[in-house]
Amino acid sequence: MHMTDCHAQLNPIYFREPNVNLGVAGAYGNAPHLVGNSLLKHFGIDAGGIEAHAFSYLDFNKAASTYGKVGGFSHLASLVKRIRSERGDGNSLLMDGGDTWQGSGTAYWTRGKDMVGACNLLGVDVMTGHWEFTYLDEEVISNVKDFKGEFVAQNVNVREDALFDYRFADFEDFNEDAGLAFKPYTIKNVGGARIAVIGQSFPYTPIANPQRFIPDWTFGIKDEQMQSVVDAVRKNEKPDVVIVISHNGMDVDLKMASRVSGIDAIFGGHTHDGMPSPTIVKNKGGKTLVTNAGSNGKFLGVMDLDVRNGKVQEFKYRLVPVFSNLLPADAEMQKYIDDVRAPYKGKLDEKLAVAEETLYRRGNFNGTFDQVICDALCAVEDAQVSLSPGFRWGTTVLPGQTITMDNVMDQTCITYPETYRREMSGADIKLILEDVCDNLFNADPYYQQGGDMVRLGGLDYVCTPNEKMGKRISNMTLDDGTAIEADKKYMVAGWATVGSQSPGRPIWEVVADYLRDQKTIKIKKLNTPKLVGVDGNPGIAEYPMG
Repeated sequence: MHMTDCHAQLNPIYFREPNVNLGVAGAYGNAPHLVGNSLLKHFGIDAGGIEAHAFSYLDFNKAASTYGKVGGFSHLASLVKRIRSERGDGNSLLMDGGDTWQGSGTAYWTRGKDMVGACNLLGVDVMTGHWEFTYLDEEVISNVKDFKGEFVAQNVNVREDALFDYRFADFEDFNEDAGLAFKPYTIKNVGGARIAVIGQSFPYTPIANPQRFIPDWTFGIKDEQMQSVVDAVRKNEKPDVVIVISHNGMDVDLKMASRVSGIDAIFGGHTHDGMPSPTIVKNKGGKTLVTNAGSNGKFLGVMDLDVRNGKVQEFKYRLVPVFSNLLPADAEMQKYIDDVRAPYKGKLDEKLAVAEETLYRRGNFNGTFDQVICDALCAVEDAQVSLSPGFRWGTTVLPGQTITMDNVMDQTCITYPETYRREMSGADIKLILEDVCDNLFNADPYYQQGGDMVRLGGLDYVCTPNEKMGKRISNMTLDDGTAIEADKKYMVAGWATVGSQSPGRPIWEVVADYLRDQKTIKIKKLNTPKLVGVDGNPGIAEYPMG
């Protein structure tokens, strides 16, 4: 069993799948870069039913009202227990792909401890990480120690200059000889088979997130190191099955699967792609199954392996949607959730405003809740332009629903939330957009360093995803149509600076002030770029074309 990217969502939530997930170059037309009807057709899912709602954005408001919320650890716990009971004692393994300790107010205030406890109660056997590393390094080590399962990451090394006086030398999973901060793999006996589980944490953590929190650790894709680990495990441990629990993102996993042989299956995360079936990748050693299990506790990947004669003979896979109306709440887990949230309930339940339309984040470009954040920055900080990171996490608010502080924390809750207000030149703004756009649309997945396009307030532009670096962004204008000039200065507000801490208030305070003032929220203008050269791309639907 495989869960990933729950982003600390302990309670059931609404979550809208993207209508834009563009694939370029070799990714064009291939999973995971399919949305709406193209995705349903590719995976053979009938339109209009509960599965179509689970896997696509189509008719979201109506379907969400019909089928209710998704996820919730108490409902997930019931599903896990049911599957474990059906398979029998000792015949199952529960893996977590990471992005578990971050994404809610309680996770922030407890420094991830609430999620460590929830995963212990859920019975997670093995996990790896990404946003887990956005706490201080000593907090990461503390959380790993408290986690009852095993934390694996073959690609997290200790810097050579830190090895001589390493602050966590007494951490039992530290391997001084190999320079590894965590154990690279573990061996599990499941149903009489020896299963090797290798960990692959998000390779670009110190680039996408602040390195200052984890100064002694290096990351990276490290294909050669992964191949060496796979070869050593195959030789020394004699496993029947080798799997990787990965937070690379699906495109990176697909490329890794083509380059590294000896892996039976990669259970992937990071890009939040709910893929109903695996992609089978050929490599010099045979074939590797690549999966991705969505986000927010909305899905549980279930793969049954037929293991005979020391290897995998057949497999069955299903990505099971977790509908809270259809699964009973596990009483023990629900009590834990209620207890852990109780000290913060008054703050989280504060009613800030009412949504007059669906507020969501997921998608390559701007989402409506992203626009709320950008509009808040412009209004509260008195800025012409606002920038907000292209985070993929964040839950959905339906029309007519009250926007609470809980919802705001779901969208903004990080350990570096400080805002800024500063002057930038038009050239600097374009450089930022070009850089992030290359991270998203570089033809080589190994140069895609995480996240979606930076969200904007007060500024429009044209984007040509299939162009090269430096040529994707054009026709930048302010909301009133005034062209952005390269050498002119503009007042810009933003948040979540990676290199150093910004001086302003946490973003959730800025957004909360804006919502309290507005009282009702309907997007006046969505600062979404016009796209050029993507007509017919099955990774886009219902979008204004340039």
